[in-house]
Amino acid sequence: MSDINFRNKSGSISFQVEKRNIKAFIYLTIVVLITLFIGISVGSTWLNPITVITHLLGLSDEHTYIIHTLRLPRVLLSFLVGAALAVSGLILQSLVRNPLASPDIIGITGGASVGAVFFLITFAGTVSIKWLPVSAITGALLVAILVYSLSWKNGITPIRLVLIGIGVSAGMSSLTTMMIVLSEMAIATKAYVWLTGSVYGANWENVYGMLIWALVFIPLTFLFSRTVNAKQLGDDVATSLGIHVQLQRFALLFISVVLAGSAVSYAGGIGFVGLVAPHIARMIIGRSFGPLIFSSALIGGLLVLVSDIIARTAFLPLDLPAGVFTAGIGAPFFIYLLFRKRNM
Repeated sequence: MSDINFRNKSGSISFQVEKRNIKAFIYLTIVVLITLFIGISVGSTWLNPITVITHLLGLSDEHTYIIHTLRLPRVLLSFLVGAALAVSGLILQSLVRNPLASPDIIGITGGASVGAVFFLITFAGTVSIKWLPVSAITGALLVAILVYSLSWKNGITPIRLVLIGIGVSAGMSSLTTMMIVLSEMAIATKAYVWLTGSVYGANWENVYGMLIWALVFIPLTFLFSRTVNAKQLGDDVATSLGIHVQLQRFALLFISVVLAGSAVSYAGGIGFVGLVAPHIARMIIGRSFGPLIFSSALIGGLLVLVSDIIARTAFLPLDLPAGVFTAGIGAPFFIYLLFRKRNM
């Protein structure tokens, strides 16, 4: 079957999409849109989907508070956070050629959590909350550099990176817990719920903030499609093609860290999305990096969106953190991958 080629004039962005995958993109987009409408409709008060559509089209102002203030920001933030985590995980898996890599498993999410909790405890009430993503991204970047450095020994092997990442992640979790225990009760309670991974109380300021990070850094990932596809053949082949392997590797790592750190700053420690979503995308799309970016983002957003819908509706009047359900899906999947890759 013939492919559709995407290439800019300079050749810096170049990837192919099989025609059959165009259908997959369309179907995924339709499923996401339907799920968004479901997310706005369901809750303690059921809203007719027709009512939701007419409101979104500006033809009705009925249930404005429920739709526009409570539910729409929440479903949009859920999708954006999931998309960012999924692309972050895709980058890490492609960067180190390790199917077990994801921002939460190798400690990047843990570093972002440390940075975010440190900000909440130290600067809450004195510095604008808009600086929280910067603190989370800084923590994630420091941990990423630490894990990468500790894993290096004449190169990086997948299993060494994962094991060191798990160890560092545990250390970050302990540090976060210690900071929470030593903080005031009000901050500690809020931090514990936030760390589980929740978009409870999402507002339009959160959506706009997360949207900026996602709109800048997810498309930026497409610039490295040619690099990642070439690296799958080995660093020597990539270098012979004129690619600055180390420079672009660190650039990709930075993008992954920013996406994971920004997602954590707005939704807490939602786990396993960055692990599961790229694998599902490969089953549907294949292994070409360019198309995987878009499909992983859609699937990751869908995973968090569905998890949050279940979390806030399945046990009414309780509103559980979405991270509980992403972990319920991701943890067994991670164990399966460990078992499958036990001889690597």
